Amino acid sequence: MGYQIIRVQKKADLYKFIHLPAKIHKGHKNWVPPLYSDEWAFYNSHRNRALSYSDTILFLVMDDGKPVGRIMGIINRRYNELHGEKTARFFNLETYQNYEVAQMLLSEVENWAKEKGMARLIGPMGFSDKDPQGLIVEGFDEEIVLASSCNYPYLVEFVTRYGFVKEVDLVVYKVPIPNKFPDFYLRILERVKTKANGYRMLRFSKRNQIRPFIKPVLALVNETFPNIYGFNPMDPDEMEELAAKYLSFIDPRFLKIIVNSDYQPLAFILGIPNICPGIQKSKGYLFPFGFIHILKVMRTSKVLSLLLGAIHPNYRNLGFDTWMGAEMLMEAQNAGMTTIDSHLELENNTKMRAEMEKMGGVVYKRYRIFQKGLQ
Repeated sequence: MGYQIIRVQKKADLYKFIHLPAKIHKGHKNWVPPLYSDEWAFYNSHRNRALSYSDTILFLVMDDGKPVGRIMGIINRRYNELHGEKTARFFNLETYQNYEVAQMLLSEVENWAKEKGMARLIGPMGFSDKDPQGLIVEGFDEEIVLASSCNYPYLVEFVTRYGFVKEVDLVVYKVPIPNKFPDFYLRILERVKTKANGYRMLRFSKRNQIRPFIKPVLALVNETFPNIYGFNPMDPDEMEELAAKYLSFIDPRFLKIIVNSDYQPLAFILGIPNICPGIQKSKGYLFPFGFIHILKVMRTSKVLSLLLGAIHPNYRNLGFDTWMGAEMLMEAQNAGMTTIDSHLELENNTKMRAEMEKMGGVVYKRYRIFQKGLQ
C-alpha cells in the first residue's frame, strides 16, 4: 500500500505518536525516554498552558498500519506577536533511517505553515527554549542530560537534504570539578564578595525552603531574557507548570540565589544531578518502581546539569556569575561529583561562554536549530 500520512486526532494515534521514539531508538545507548506522565501532559490543553496561545498539528507516517515517523508543527502566536515574526516550528521529528518518510513529514508541516501565512519554518523547537531544542551535530556519543534531545546523525542529513540551513547553534560545556580550586579563581571570588556588600547568597537544605522563591525566581527569568532567542515569557500558570515538572527532582543544595536586603532575588543558578540513567532504567515510567531508580541516581550521579539561571539586567558586571559558579562548583565537589554539564548556551552568548571557560570548561556537544524560508 505504501506510506500513508495521517493527522493525529484520536487518543489511540497520540499513543502511537508518543511511544514511537522508543521503537526507533531501541538499542540506542544514549537515548533517554521521556517521563511518559509529562509527555501526556505536554499534549493536554488542560495541563500545558502553551497550547492555549499556539496553533499545533501532529502527523504520523504509517506503513502497513505501523507508525514509522512522526512530527509536530507549532505556531507560537504569542512569540510571533512579541517579535513581529511569521515563524512556524517543527518539533518531535523522529523517523527510522528513511529519507522518504522524513520528506513526507517535513513537507506536510511546511504546507500547513504556508496555509497559516507563515514566512519561515525553524526547528527542531518546541513552544519555548525550556523545551528540548535542536539536533545534535557534534557529540553524538556523549551522555544526554535532562531536557535535551537525542538523535541519530542521519536525521541531520535528512533535514539539510530537505533544504534547511543553520539558524543558530547551541553549545554544551563539560566543566571538570577540581579537587583544589586555582588561587586566581579564589582571589577573584574574594574580590566579588567584597564588592557585593549588602547582597547575600541563599543556600537551601530542604525543598520546602525553596517554594516561596519559585515565582520570584521565574519572574526574574522573564525580566532577564526577553530578547534571548526562542525565549517565551511565562505567565503565573506556566510558572506553576514548570515548578510542578521539576520540583520533585530538585536537590536543594544545587539552588543558589543572590538576594538584596528585602530578599528580592537578583540572580540565581539551578543545577540538577543527571537523573537520565535512572529514567533509562525506569523506561520512562515513575510507577510502580521507576521512581526508585531515579532517586538512586539522584544520590549517586557524578554529573551536575545546570538547568536554569539568570542575573537581573541592573545587576550585571558585579561578579554574580563568578560567585554563583564558584558556589556551585564547591557544592558539587562536596557531593563527590566530577563534572558539570552547562546545558545549552547560545553560541553568541560570549559572557556566559567565557565564564564556563574560566572554570576550565570545554565544548563537548553542539546542537543546531535549522531554518527554511517559505516561498
